[in-house]
Amino acid sequence: MMSSAHALPASPTATLRLSGGLGFLPRFAWLVLAYNVAAVLWGAVVRATSSGAGCGAHWPLCNGVVVQSHPRLATLIELAHRMSAGVTVIAVLILLVWIFRSTAAGHLSRITVIAATVVIFNESLLGALLVLLRLTADNHSPARAVYLTLHLANTLLLLGALALSADFLSAGEACNRHTVRFTQLPLALTGLVSILLVGMTGTLAALSDTLFPARSFASALAVDFSSTANWLERLRLLHPVSAVVAGLFVCWLLLRGIRRPADRWLTIGVLVLLALQCALGVADVVLLAPLWLQITHLLGADLLWIALVVLAARVCVVGNVRFHTQR
Repeated sequence: MMSSAHALPASPTATLRLSGGLGFLPRFAWLVLAYNVAAVLWGAVVRATSSGAGCGAHWPLCNGVVVQSHPRLATLIELAHRMSAGVTVIAVLILLVWIFRSTAAGHLSRITVIAATVVIFNESLLGALLVLLRLTADNHSPARAVYLTLHLANTLLLLGALALSADFLSAGEACNRHTVRFTQLPLALTGLVSILLVGMTGTLAALSDTLFPARSFASALAVDFSSTANWLERLRLLHPVSAVVAGLFVCWLLLRGIRRPADRWLTIGVLVLLALQCALGVADVVLLAPLWLQITHLLGADLLWIALVVLAARVCVVGNVRFHTQR
């Protein structure tokens, strides 16, 4: 289904305004993204409450049965997480079919939704391995940390792919690989990878806070530099260090985005989310990472990641005429 649009003369400031020719599809794509964010937050509740073993070492069944008899709270939490994960797979598959039926060949959303489909099945595989290998609850093994960081990286890639699909759909048929060119893509990819590392090291820090809760801020800081501390506790320092490195890329992206009138509000939103994340990070450390603050911090991180991915795409994807989405 082709989007109705009128093209202005091809000049550096030309704008292509698009109507909602794709119908409800762009909104559905944003809804799928929002649901996945909620599913990610519930997954964090599973980890923070040590409910990952609530269904035992069984997958996809819970405790080896379909219907639970007198389930524990941990079982209900884990079972709800598995059910929400199943809905995400169905939603992404619906989005995949809908996009291929509604867009022209070469539309960028086709590429990103294929990536999202591959990643969502990989997400299910990693989740299953965490359970089957018993890398849940109070497991302290290095393998658990490796799987959790891979799980987090995969989750962020999923959110990024879904965000790009939704944003490309919102731009209509102008977002076609035959009519756009890519600029400064290597720099943008390097920056996004560095931000991905911030999330991965943040997962290690959160796991450390869960397994080795500190009595005070001073004692937690002392442990970070102690040679006798658990390796997970010593790795907590990687999170703030990687955050500083990623911050340099964010500054570059903000400078580029603020110069583009169409993306100015998105750039301001990134700046606000970044400031909020810094404040939540400090509060997380000072208050010794209570559950509600861990979830809030993760929500802010997910929203910031999504906004950064979309802004990077808008900065790097340039057409013969620039497009502006009417939302």
